[in-house]
Amino acid sequence: MILKKHKTTDNVLFIDASREFEKDKNQNKLTAANIQKIVTTYQNRQDVDKYAHVASPAEIKENDYNLNIPRYVDTFGPEPEIDLNQVKADLKQLDEEISQNEQAFNELASQLVTTQVNDQSKPEAHNER
Repeated sequence: MILKKHKTTDNVLFIDASREFEKDKNQNKLTAANIQKIVTTYQNRQDVDKYAHVASPAEIKENDYNLNIPRYVDTFGPEPEIDLNQVKADLKQLDEEISQNEQAFNELASQLVTTQVNDQSKPEAHNER
């Protein structure tokens, strides 16, 4: 958040830079390109689809002065379409594979030969005195 006392405009720039990072081991890091994108957006003070929005005081008032970024910057994309025919075909294929694997398992299980271990009597303890 950047606040300026001597602003020349009364609008507010919202930037959602929550996806502007590079994953690292323990902590995400901003790259030079990420920083440059943020700075350029700040300097231009223009709407950027799914990234930045310039809100007027009236718009902020409409949102009950709530300054949460998602109220102003819509980052949600459309859900990908699901091809139900493909899902049905995939499920059918998986069912066939399961059936084949069960049949192979049953064949292998029937080939197993079990033998009983002859009762082995325990050696008697010798009484040593």
